[in-house]
Amino acid sequence: MAITLELYQEKYKQELEEYFLSEEQLYYTSMPLDALEKCITEENRHPIVILKDGAVAGFFVLHGWEGVKAYSENKEAILMRAYSIQHSFQGQGVGRKSMELLIPFVKKYYPAKKEVILAVNVKNTRAQYVYQKAGFEDTGRRVMGRKGELIIFNRKV
Repeated sequence: MAITLELYQEKYKQELEEYFLSEEQLYYTSMPLDALEKCITEENRHPIVILKDGAVAGFFVLHGWEGVKAYSENKEAILMRAYSIQHSFQGQGVGRKSMELLIPFVKKYYPAKKEVILAVNVKNTRAQYVYQKAGFEDTGRRVMGRKGELIIFNRKV
């Protein structure tokens, strides 16, 4: 099983159009095409696909300072947002492996970044578990989001 992270390319668009998330997932994250739309209009948003054996299994966005500043004062940080694993790929280790690959990916493509930040809803305990297993730590900061309180996690690069 080969899991890789790649910068989004147009060739993945059709698979993203067929991307499926459960209602529970949709409560906490956005559909990749919606997130991709914002990436087109905002230059500091970078769409990333998670591939399993070449098929799109997940998606997220790395967002520069414009995204970071709501959660941290660190200008050397990058924000991970809109993270999801497609429903049919859940429970196959895709999330865990994508998290293992994240820091080397950031080092390669965003070498000036020294920290990855993310915000997770307090009710989304499954995501919190995955992030903590991947080495992210609760910063102690809390921010109100559109759907309730968010816990701010970070991991040094």
